[in-house]
Amino acid sequence: MAGELDQLGDAWLGTLGDWGDKGLKVALIAIVVITVVRKVSLKAGIGALIGLVLALGIYNSREDLADLFEDEVNNPASGAPAVVAPLERAEPDGVL
Repeated sequence: MAGELDQLGDAWLGTLGDWGDKGLKVALIAIVVITVVRKVSLKAGIGALIGLVLALGIYNSREDLADLFEDEVNNPASGAPAVVAPLERAEPDGVL
């Protein structure tokens, strides 16, 4: 019985996750359409489409971005070295 309930719970979570992915895309497209209709402007439509592409691009690459961030946190020595700029000493009268 517990195994069947576990499978049922996984199925519900999977279904809700799929609906969430599709719902996000539908919501973003609706925002683009509403923006174009409200503003009646080609410039507003292009801006909304660019925002849609950026939002979907970030959302679709969330796993890769999370892996990169986790790798940077776990292995900071393998990243780029810190940039250290020497400070110039000021002259006694405050002029460099």
